[in-house]
Amino acid sequence: MKSGYHHGDLRNALIAAAVELAVEGGPERVVLREAARRVGVSPTAAYRHFDGQAELLHAVQVAGQVALADALEAGAAQVPGDPEEVAEERFMAMGRAYIHFAMERPGLYRSAFCRVPGSPDDAWTGTRPGGSEPQYRAFNLLSSALDELLATGRMPAHRRPTAEASAWAMVHGMADLVLDGPFSLLPEGEREAVIDGAVRTVLAGLLAP
Repeated sequence: MKSGYHHGDLRNALIAAAVELAVEGGPERVVLREAARRVGVSPTAAYRHFDGQAELLHAVQVAGQVALADALEAGAAQVPGDPEEVAEERFMAMGRAYIHFAMERPGLYRSAFCRVPGSPDDAWTGTRPGGSEPQYRAFNLLSSALDELLATGRMPAHRRPTAEASAWAMVHGMADLVLDGPFSLLPEGEREAVIDGAVRTVLAGLLAP
């Protein structure tokens, strides 16, 4: 047993260890026995808090989504001012923050979007709000940003119903191309220009008449 470890916080300690594993190597690295080893407890003790691999991976997935939401909020916070004046800039800042999160924390990003069969979120389609739980905060932030574009008259009302799916798909696709595709080979300056252009194109499509 590790010195200073407290039994009462074992579940959170295991999640923290599993998040470290995800950061190192993505969802494939999240193994309950390895998390237990890192914490300094037996696998038997770990299984008292998690039914199995899927439950631990879901906890990591939630942690990844929370970290992504934090990144989106931080990106939007870099554009202070009246929402009516900066709605477009905040939307673009969130798009860039999404892509940079994938670049800077690829293992956690992949874990945040991995499929966990049988998890509480397995039936969520991603085309509608998922609820107030932490794992849906990033989606809800996107929805709020789109609502601001609508409320300020920037986005036509007829584009609002499918806006989440369109914006998310385009930015997520860009993130994947930068992370694992040919855009990963671009020099930093050129890559940032491509990212900026993509985010601006997403916005332009949403604002088109």
